[in-house]
Amino acid sequence: MHGVVREELERAGAEVSVSDLYAMGFNPLLSPADFGSRRNAEHLVYGLEQRHAFETGTLAEDIRSEVDRVLAADVLGFTSPIFWFSVPAILKGWIDRVLLAGPFYGGRRLYGRGGLAGKRAFAAMSLGGRPHMFGPDGIHGELETGMLRHFFVGTLGYVGLAVHRPFFAYHVPYVDDARRGAMLAELRDYVRALDRQPLIPMPNLDDYDETLAPRANR
Repeated sequence: MHGVVREELERAGAEVSVSDLYAMGFNPLLSPADFGSRRNAEHLVYGLEQRHAFETGTLAEDIRSEVDRVLAADVLGFTSPIFWFSVPAILKGWIDRVLLAGPFYGGRRLYGRGGLAGKRAFAAMSLGGRPHMFGPDGIHGELETGMLRHFFVGTLGYVGLAVHRPFFAYHVPYVDDARRGAMLAELRDYVRALDRQPLIPMPNLDDYDETLAPRANR
């Protein structure tokens, strides 16, 4: 899936930068070693130290290089399997370490006002379940707006990204090569039409007051 996405983006003339987290041996664990200097050496509040290290240029190099890639990108693409109703642990660790408090979000700088506002994101994800298992009447409920809302809205949308509706490849471990090939062909079509893929609705901060409580007249 990663190869197909990259090929189609490059075919369209995009410059593509790849972070293959497993190949990189990316460390998903939060640690005091993530910060070269500390705002408070006695008590680690991770988000506050993220802000301080970004401002002082003292982030660990593996974080800094990924932050630079994110800031340079117009579009962020994610390819991954779905594990236990979520993303793999290594990707969750990337989110925790790279999407910094401060430059990417903070206070009322979220959703449409987040640090990555003006950029877009999409995802191509595989899973073992069948399509009929998802949806309003499916045993697992909605996939995009239920099971994975934490990723599409609570992570990507939260930092300001406009998020295209994702591509899902279902039942992948249990189908034959012909069906997997057909899924990859469908993914090519999805990427070729990326600019026309609908966006996932996000909260509008105009509907909330300064404390983020709903406005009475929304």
